[in-house]
Amino acid sequence: MREIKINGIRIGNGNPLLLIAGPCVIESERESYNTAKRLKEITAELNIPLIFKSSYDKANRTSIDSPRGPGLKKGLKILKKIKDKLNLPILSDVHSKDEIKEAANVLDVIQIPAFLCRQTDFVIAVAKTKRPVNVKKGQFLSPWDIKNIIKKIESTGNKNILITERGFSFGYNNLVADMRSIPIMRQFGYPVVFDATHSVQLPGGAGTSSGGQREFVAHLARAAAAVGCDGIFMEVHPSPDKALCDGPNMINLDNLFLILKQLKEIDNLVRRFNLK
Repeated sequence: MREIKINGIRIGNGNPLLLIAGPCVIESERESYNTAKRLKEITAELNIPLIFKSSYDKANRTSIDSPRGPGLKKGLKILKKIKDKLNLPILSDVHSKDEIKEAANVLDVIQIPAFLCRQTDFVIAVAKTKRPVNVKKGQFLSPWDIKNIIKKIESTGNKNILITERGFSFGYNNLVADMRSIPIMRQFGYPVVFDATHSVQLPGGAGTSSGGQREFVAHLARAAAAVGCDGIFMEVHPSPDKALCDGPNMINLDNLFLILKQLKEIDNLVRRFNLK
């Protein structure tokens, strides 16, 4: 497996479990900064590498009335402050080709949203920035389909790739997490991250917004770590029930330490016995 390096963090190829975490969308500069600061404190205590994630614009909301975030310029400015003040690598999702160049000037990792992962021109445009790319596997794709997306990115010469599993559509307004997808996708030679919070999302399940079952996040995260994933993706919030986006499937920041402590123990056990 190729080892991916992001700001001194080594991912895949037997390296310790990575955490990608943050609130779903930027709600305010102060809250985003405080959340990132707390995340850094928690992961430093546990010696877990961290990439901070938050969206400057959630362009794929269920309703026209749903909050989307501060937008490209203001959002990137907030992320840049967090990056500089806390010395944290930053990941965010880009939804339009017009945003890619400006976003690449700030982001350490550019995320391709699940619904755009098959859009060839978009994927290639992101890859051409030479920034590390995190591909969210569409909930409509099989794990073996991801190989075609990898080839698109590789065609630009960019081999800094992470693949994130976020569940598969299971009837209406429901997702299921198939743990077989993790070892299948790891065979393609790049680190695989498991998105533990979007995998419990109920897309559109609340009518004008998505529902979620956050009570299952820790269970699925533990399963993914046991299967041997290279990283865990979690959206966190200080008050999930008050969050402007994806509150039902985000976990409370106060609960993160114990979840990560368990995951680290499982990851250490798996790697000790060289599970493949």
